Amino acid sequence: MNALNPDHGKIYVVATPIGNLDDISFRAINILKNVDLILAEDTRHANVLLQHYQIHTPLESFHAHNEQKKAEQYLNMVQKGTQLALISDAGTPLISDPGYPLVAKARELHLDVIPIPGACALICALSAAGIPTDTFSFHGFPPSKKTARQQFFQELSKLYHTCAFYESTHRIIDSLEDLALIYNKQQPVILAKELTKAYEQIQFKTIEEMLNWLHEDIKRTKGEFVMIIPPREKPLSDETETEELMKKLLKHLGPKQASQIGHDLSGIAKNQLYQLALKLQKN
Repeated sequence: MNALNPDHGKIYVVATPIGNLDDISFRAINILKNVDLILAEDTRHANVLLQHYQIHTPLESFHAHNEQKKAEQYLNMVQKGTQLALISDAGTPLISDPGYPLVAKARELHLDVIPIPGACALICALSAAGIPTDTFSFHGFPPSKKTARQQFFQELSKLYHTCAFYESTHRIIDSLEDLALIYNKQQPVILAKELTKAYEQIQFKTIEEMLNWLHEDIKRTKGEFVMIIPPREKPLSDETETEELMKKLLKHLGPKQASQIGHDLSGIAKNQLYQLALKLQKN
């Protein structure tokens, strides 16, 4: 049996390194050494990490193609007292990685699901991007088909906060070209590639500049990517609705406070709302 609590089974959702093998916590290593079984997205990939830290826990394959079929089997094991660790190829499981059916069903059955935090490419990229992250949304991988991908970006273009998604080496150029069509070539983007690895790079350019930069050296398209679209100012699209909001706020607040709260509620730029507030006060 293991050195963890043997009284009842648990599922540990364990974050693993996204490149640099040093990026794993002591707690994660201890969990991986002491559970009864590790479920890995790719056992060959997982073995590199396990051998590095001399972890000899039994390992089984658990990925997008078999998770629906195998989830019930593993949940039965947990109900009988088995302690499992769930890992992905890199980073935090379930963040655009397998594991959702297992964890969702475990929650339905009131089983213990314990997160063991660590590396995540999304959070790693956002932390070094130098843009507002008080509000952001993550959108996984864009669709592989061009029409669906353009529709994906069309929906993204309706959002004005920080948006992030992952992209693969095979489609990074296609995605940028589609972004240019939906937004415009001068839209700023951040491209974070090979995070924590030897050739890590974080580039902040317009879409046009980013495409030129990638085309200059085809090797730059190799790797794993996090793409970030910085927040944009929302236009005053519905002036009547915006005016009504500001009129209500100005009954209780000054222009500065009203414009701040108006911005928080609508996403419209504070300076636009402040000018509107001054205009409404004069009238």
